[in-house]
Amino acid sequence: MGSDEQALGIIFPKQDGILCGIHIAAMVFDELDERIVFRSEMHDGDRFTPGMTLATVTGSAATCLKGERTALNFLQHLSGIATMTRQFVDAVQDRIKILDTRKTLPGLRVMEKYAVRTGGGHNHRLGLYDMVLIKDNHIEIAGSITNAVHTIRKKHRKKFIEVEIQTFKQLEEVLGLPVDRIMLDNMTAGQITESVKIVRRSKPKLEIEVSGGIKLENVESLCSSGIDYVSVGALTHSARAVDIAMQLKLIRNSAR
Repeated sequence: MGSDEQALGIIFPKQDGILCGIHIAAMVFDELDERIVFRSEMHDGDRFTPGMTLATVTGSAATCLKGERTALNFLQHLSGIATMTRQFVDAVQDRIKILDTRKTLPGLRVMEKYAVRTGGGHNHRLGLYDMVLIKDNHIEIAGSITNAVHTIRKKHRKKFIEVEIQTFKQLEEVLGLPVDRIMLDNMTAGQITESVKIVRRSKPKLEIEVSGGIKLENVESLCSSGIDYVSVGALTHSARAVDIAMQLKLIRNSAR
């Protein structure tokens, strides 16, 4: 292949999905060669079907080949997250909010959480600095939920605090503490319903989140429970990449 060969690349999906990462794909080619012309035909958040043109790439054939896999990797991975997120969001129809978690790939957290938002979901927190989530290991080290909450409140009076609980005994303890949200972790449907009743009687405005074992098949059933949020780690750690490809065609010079 000659160094002056020019090519047109057509980026297209082979399955249904939600687009995410198109501008990142453009950055890949721009980083390789600023003379490359990348034209987006669709925007992040758009639904696509097989065969639609997502974008075109025009320029050096060699550069198109160099950037192809990296650009597609971003598009496939991020579109996969956005697609799965939209499936969950569609299932609950805005009756509860779908949250992600910090179960992200090293170095890709910002992009993966952007993909969740692109799919219509919400970010739980970006890092440890956004809010405090007290989990089982924190409770073990602190000695109790009460000790953990009071320790945090002494250092951070206005910090948003969420506590993960798994039993009714823990629920009773946390209701007497200055926390902003509780997370019902790995509870059965019956336990969730009963927990919500207890919380609403005691603290009507306390936010309630459910996590653990949440799947697309059962998330809709939680909509009538009275909870506010559902966190789904699978959005980032288990979303399947969407099949997206790029077809290259050499641009023939008729003057040759």
